Amino acid sequence: MSAKPNSAFVTRTNALVTRFRRQRPLRGGSLLVTILGDAIAPRGGTIALASLIKLAMPFGLTERLVRTSIGRLANEQWVSFERAGRASFYSLTTNGRARFAEATQRIYGAPPQDWDGLWTMAIVPPTLKTRRDDLREELLWLGFGQITPGVFAHPTYKESAINVRLDELQSSGQLVVMKGSILSQAASANLVAMGWDLDDLARRYKRFIDMFSPVAAALDSAGNVPLAGDVAFILRTLLLHEYRKIHLRDPLLPAALLPDDWAGADAQKLCRDLYAKVFPASEQYLSATVQTQAGALPAPAAEIFQRFGGLPGNGDARLD
Repeated sequence: MSAKPNSAFVTRTNALVTRFRRQRPLRGGSLLVTILGDAIAPRGGTIALASLIKLAMPFGLTERLVRTSIGRLANEQWVSFERAGRASFYSLTTNGRARFAEATQRIYGAPPQDWDGLWTMAIVPPTLKTRRDDLREELLWLGFGQITPGVFAHPTYKESAINVRLDELQSSGQLVVMKGSILSQAASANLVAMGWDLDDLARRYKRFIDMFSPVAAALDSAGNVPLAGDVAFILRTLLLHEYRKIHLRDPLLPAALLPDDWAGADAQKLCRDLYAKVFPASEQYLSATVQTQAGALPAPAAEIFQRFGGLPGNGDARLD
């Protein structure tokens, strides 16, 4: 087998790493969230600080930056800290696991297709002065569009999921949530235009496609040439990091409310296909590299193999 196609893939991946490392400021915390959520959460949720430093090093994160960034995540209660001798270990908290589980469903799940024509509306009463900003940020995180100050809308969100978040914010029963239909398709289109900037979102998706299409083509040209585990992990992390930043801005509207030739669909397919190709080698690299307080990483949870509609491995924990 010729190694030349594989060399092209490595070259393309290195170019993406160089591009990432040139960012200023280099946001260490955001990259660590990607690593923790994508790679560590489904494998027990605990990692030695030394292992995290090693995983982050190729992306230009110094040891000091990793320590500072993971410390901030601990202060924000995403992770908890424990020391054993001279070694330090970080584990996802209950809050961190819940947040990652919600993001996982949005990032790796299939976009909604069917729609019953009903909208969920959420109204923040003026009386909730001290909670308005928290509620606004929470509703935007959930994908709601802000129609006017204090009025938010989404076409597919389930009320039960909203209530979970409201209970966490101790505002249950005070936010007004209703569900109903709009009398015309044109009115729904106007509501979409009021709530979301789909043109900007499409531009972001197209930039993502431009970034990762060359490396996907190089990988296709490589055929069955084995991938180096460290390179597979680096590409997987960059792929998910860039996709996550865009996709979590996406309200995930049903197809009936999206423009024709929606760039988000092409970006999702590119991400899904490329992720599946590098997944086995990257998991092997994690098994060989990451240490926890109990030793090696545990086997990945079965749910990981359902990402993007199904990944290689069929539940084989070590993918060996």
